[in-house]
Amino acid sequence: MQLVILTGASRGLGLALARGLLVPGHRLLTMARQPSIALEDEARERGVPLEQWAVDLAEPRPIAERLRHWLAERSGADAQPGPQAVTLINNAAVLADPATLVDSDPAVLSQAIRVSLEAPILLSWAFLSATGDWAGTRKVLNISSGLGRWAMAGAASYCAAKAGLDHFTRSVALEEAARPNGARLVSLAPGVIATDMQVQLRTAGADRFSERQRFVDLHAKGGLDSPEAAAAKILAWLGRPDFGVTPVADVREP
Repeated sequence: MQLVILTGASRGLGLALARGLLVPGHRLLTMARQPSIALEDEARERGVPLEQWAVDLAEPRPIAERLRHWLAERSGADAQPGPQAVTLINNAAVLADPATLVDSDPAVLSQAIRVSLEAPILLSWAFLSATGDWAGTRKVLNISSGLGRWAMAGAASYCAAKAGLDHFTRSVALEEAARPNGARLVSLAPGVIATDMQVQLRTAGADRFSERQRFVDLHAKGGLDSPEAAAAKILAWLGRPDFGVTPVADVREP
């Protein structure tokens, strides 16, 4: 049995990933502000155990504590020998309204950083500390972005969060490499995807977001993957035998 924990699973890429994970032999725990009734129905039809937590990752500390306790229960006497593999996918992220920093709302900036960076850090802490003595394969997949690797005006908090996620992954990968049965970690840029975030970028005011036309043109030229196509690429990367050898990667690269 493979246990997978996925955040941001209610729509877009996260929902496509969740659907791709509803396969025999998996057990799926999702976190999102709104549980998906459709996903519940699909899981029931496919006979895949699914648990959905309705949570707000802008307040990540109690959620991390809950996850740590939940995972500890999975390693109890009744759960031995435990899952063959266990994976955490940190997918949830928030893009603050595209604008220069001085034109941004500090409350929105704070929420974006907490969901996009603080939550993955704390959930990774919960996951790694609770599963450290598990015998199965352990993986952490952080969904990053090309914007974590090159800067863009009008999206400073998102760029900072994704760059932080990349470097966090590098650091923890070094730590886990020194542990017995250490987890393998990857921060993966998924390419450009037709999600609500892209709509947000295309419809932002040009006076506040100087890069707007770039995203309008990208959409017009058909340069966006569907969430389903992007999810397939990500899950294929998750299943690679060399997963974790390069802790920061991009699905568009070999």
